Amino acid sequence: MELLGLSTTSSILLAILLSALAVLKLEKRSQTNNRISNPPPGPWKLPVIGNLYQLAGSLPHHGLRDLSKKYGPLMLLQLGEVPTIIVSSPEVAKEVMKTHDVVFASRPHFPAAQILSYNYRDIIFSSYGDSWKQLRKICVSELLSAKRVQSFQSIREAEVSDLINWISSKAGSVINLTQNVHSLMYGITSRAAFGNRSRDQEAFVAVIEETTKVISGFNIAD
Repeated sequence: MELLGLSTTSSILLAILLSALAVLKLEKRSQTNNRISNPPPGPWKLPVIGNLYQLAGSLPHHGLRDLSKKYGPLMLLQLGEVPTIIVSSPEVAKEVMKTHDVVFASRPHFPAAQILSYNYRDIIFSSYGDSWKQLRKICVSELLSAKRVQSFQSIREAEVSDLINWISSKAGSVINLTQNVHSLMYGITSRAAFGNRSRDQEAFVAVIEETTKVISGFNIAD
């Protein structure tokens, strides 16, 4: 029995030691990969979780407000493995969004977006550069120009009219307006892109909604 107890204790100690080594390795890798030259001020961070512990237990924007009072309008937080610069004043926001907008133009890369955008090849997740500029040019000329928007007017009017008539037919009953507005948008998109409504529109809407949840949800890498 004593040998069994000693073996169990040794196993627990070994597991703790290995866990500690793994944490230290992750922290070292995070510091190496995410090091920012001349970083803005920010609070001390814990291994692996970074500064997430300082935002837990309260409304995140309240936590960010309190931290900005101490560290200033431009501060650096480590959210998991992701170094994040927090801007909390109009003056600094103007510097980021207007004066130095090109520097911050690209979106962050994470696994869900990489898979869904075929390795960041679409206009939403593609990094800023010549390829993205070409995608934007095509999008504007083929979809968003005044002439193209006008050409889709009859489709928009027909789809909106159908929705209004459907809502009228449900007078006195409870309806899911959010779901039907989503269906309206996807119906307009389907007719504009393919010439008619998709027979699998409801399934398509469900997939898009699930995709949105996956992209905006928690990433284990963080």
